[in-house]
Amino acid sequence: MPDRLLPYVLPPVELLDEVGSTNDEAQRRAVAGARGPLWIATRRQTAGKGRSGRVWNEAGTGNVAATLLFVPGCAPARLPELSLVAGVATFDAVADSLPGPASGRVELKWPNDVLIDGAKVSGILIETGNYDTETVSLIGIGINVASAPDVSDRAVSCLAAQGSSRDARAVLDLLVARTAHWLAEWKKPDGFAAIRAAWTARAIPLGRRLEIKTREGPVAGTFAGLDQDGALLIDLPLTGRRRFTFGDVSVLPTEQA
Repeated sequence: MPDRLLPYVLPPVELLDEVGSTNDEAQRRAVAGARGPLWIATRRQTAGKGRSGRVWNEAGTGNVAATLLFVPGCAPARLPELSLVAGVATFDAVADSLPGPASGRVELKWPNDVLIDGAKVSGILIETGNYDTETVSLIGIGINVASAPDVSDRAVSCLAAQGSSRDARAVLDLLVARTAHWLAEWKKPDGFAAIRAAWTARAIPLGRRLEIKTREGPVAGTFAGLDQDGALLIDLPLTGRRRFTFGDVSVLPTEQA
């Protein structure tokens, strides 16, 4: 659907010159009473945060670093679903920024990492808290547009290296629109079924070898999709199918199959 025909109002975007972390800035706003919906974005992020306690030291000028502050208005048990919502929206913003067809090149890795030809181009961190008895969610999203950080343990890329001519503001505008669309879908009756189907259609192929780092140590197997709640399913060589709700996932090279 063209953005000019969107059946909802897009949240405002506040673009700052520099912050440590857009999630931390959004949290300060929530403490002060902000409830959104509001996007807080920055031209330069100096102390970004990642999942599993990772620290992303800098999102340089020319990249997207933004956080949506809003009240989800759902039961606490549904809050984890926002991870897949954010993944689908970010996938669409990335795919729409590339020249030519994105099919087969852009993929989602559980829960919400966006990959182009196997290299990570975005990161998502969702934080939720109660402020004055009201639940507020922060969806923090970074997209490598002009450059990619130097990461030693995984392949990374940026949209410019993949042939995109869009600048950070154009990609941010796409992200704002796609997130609004998928949050609206999620809020419909039985909306998570549509989110789960959209995520699955954008995911790495079934049967791809994965490794997930758990509290008990690494576990390797093959990707078997999602269960009805959005948890990761992995087929293990000796013990069969297992369900995971938390863990850092890596895609293993095909030659290890």
